[in-house]
Amino acid sequence: MMKDKSYALSNVRPWGAEPVDILIEGDRIAGIRPASKAEAGDVDGNGLLAMPGFVNTHAHVDKSWWGKPWVGYTYSDRPTVEGWIANERAQRDKYGVPNAASSAAVLRQFVRNGTTATRTHVDVDLGVGLRGLECVEAAKAELGDAIQVETVAFPQDGVLRRPGVMQLLDEAAKAGADNIGGLDPGTIDGNVEAVLDGLFDIAVKRNVGLDFHLHEFGSLGVYEFRQVMRRTIDAGLQGRVTISHGFVLGTLPQNVQEEIVEKLAEAGVSWTTVAMGGTAPLPWQQMRQRSVPLGLGTDGTRDLWSPFGDGDMLRVAHQFARLSGLRHDDKLLAAVELATKGGAHFVGRDVHDLVAGSRADIVLVDAENVSDALIRCPPRKLVISGGRIVARDGDVLV
Repeated sequence: MMKDKSYALSNVRPWGAEPVDILIEGDRIAGIRPASKAEAGDVDGNGLLAMPGFVNTHAHVDKSWWGKPWVGYTYSDRPTVEGWIANERAQRDKYGVPNAASSAAVLRQFVRNGTTATRTHVDVDLGVGLRGLECVEAAKAELGDAIQVETVAFPQDGVLRRPGVMQLLDEAAKAGADNIGGLDPGTIDGNVEAVLDGLFDIAVKRNVGLDFHLHEFGSLGVYEFRQVMRRTIDAGLQGRVTISHGFVLGTLPQNVQEEIVEKLAEAGVSWTTVAMGGTAPLPWQQMRQRSVPLGLGTDGTRDLWSPFGDGDMLRVAHQFARLSGLRHDDKLLAAVELATKGGAHFVGRDVHDLVAGSRADIVLVDAENVSDALIRCPPRKLVISGGRIVARDGDVLV
């Protein structure tokens, strides 16, 4: 199915509603009409449930050994961020990380599971330089427009403590990375102000976004949130800065949570979560009420940090629902919305939904309704990306 062809995806149920035909022209949804009998050239949806393509707002496709022989997880010393960083640095060359083939294999797995857009962090450090970004760019080229990939040049091993990394981040931004990242500036580099000074300077100079991994707890975590939000306003970067993880937010008193959410809205700072088990639920409903963009992501997919992960965003939405204690249909629907249309902001889209004018990214599953789909996580029967069929019954066609 060529992306420049016009056709109808007939007899599908958007978000579980009554059957319709979705009219596709090129890479866009041109319109929606009541269901009619499929004609020659149409694609019969067989009454399946339709959702927008999933948007994975926090991934690490450069780290994975997906598609390679199984690597048993034996690391146990210092199960901390610092320990995992050191373990990865010691072993990544042994397993050929990063490489374009594994990055492409992960992206294909995303597509198989219905993800049509992703934001991925890519390690930039003194050992790998910009090679990870080059591998991801090669993987992107291999898949073409089957999946939109936005990149974050990510200093996994720190910035100030590794002289030269700040310059590498600047080079990455100059070379085309969409965003630059940061990691726990208080504990990793020991200087929140100096790290943020440098990263915000690059973002302004190179006109790129910022995406910070923040894992700190207690008053340091809150301080970092406040610093990021204040500097976002001062730099005029509203709408271009994201906090990832921020697990401490769910542990704070309600009045402090409300203050942080209010300031997030004021600063135009977005948030992503991987709904990690054992963490405190985020105040996601307050975020939604204040129009703070909140996205879901897979984080790593079978890498030296963890053997877990299969790239399935519907499972991540399921995990988010379980972590947040969601049971009612409207809340279960909200979890799936976070994994689909709620991710539009993170990949530069104004709208990502089953509506006229939106990019034709559509996923079909055999489910009674959205809640049923979330609970069972059924196989993706058909995946359309930019108007083109890219996966059918688990077979990736790119």
